Amino acid sequence: MQIELVTGDITAERVDAIVNAANSSLLGGGGVDGAIHRKGGPEILAECRALRASRYGRGLPVGQAVATTAGRLPARWVIHTVGPVWSATEDRSALLRGCYRNALTVAAELGAISVAFPLISSGVYRWPKEDAVTQALTALQTPPPTVELVRLVLFDDDTRQAAERARQRHEPGDR
Repeated sequence: MQIELVTGDITAERVDAIVNAANSSLLGGGGVDGAIHRKGGPEILAECRALRASRYGRGLPVGQAVATTAGRLPARWVIHTVGPVWSATEDRSALLRGCYRNALTVAAELGAISVAFPLISSGVYRWPKEDAVTQALTALQTPPPTVELVRLVLFDDDTRQAAERARQRHEPGDR
C-alpha cells in the first residue's frame, strides 16, 4: 500500500472514500467535520440522522467508524470517525490509532481502493501534530489488502513539514 502526505483540502480529494474527523453527534460541526457537511450537502446529514435514529442513538463512540454517502463530494463515501481529545495525563493513543484502523476496515468493507484521511484529533482536540502523524502511520502499517492508496491530507504547509519529520522518524530501519 502507498501512503502519501499532501497539503490540501480533504473535501476536494478524488478518492473512493474520505474520512471525516467527526464529533460523536454525527450532525456536523467545525473544522473538517463542518467542511465535509457543507460541501457534501444535505445527503450526508440525512444519512447521519438515520444512523443516530437507529444504531447510534447516543452518538458514535470514540475510535469507531461508520460510512455514509459523500453527497456532492468527489469521493463515493464519507467514513466518519470520532477522535479522542488529547490529554497530558492519560494515554489515549490507542483510541487515536483505532480511528485509522476502523476507518480502513470500513473502507475495505465498502470496496474502497483509495482513502483520504485528515490528521485526526490534531485540530480542536489538541493532539500534538507530530505525534498525531506518528499514531496515524503506526495504525496504517497493516492495511486491509484491498486498500491500495492512503492519502494523509494536511491542512497547511507547517503541518505537512511536521508530518514529514514524523514520517522520517517512523520509517522502518530507523528504529
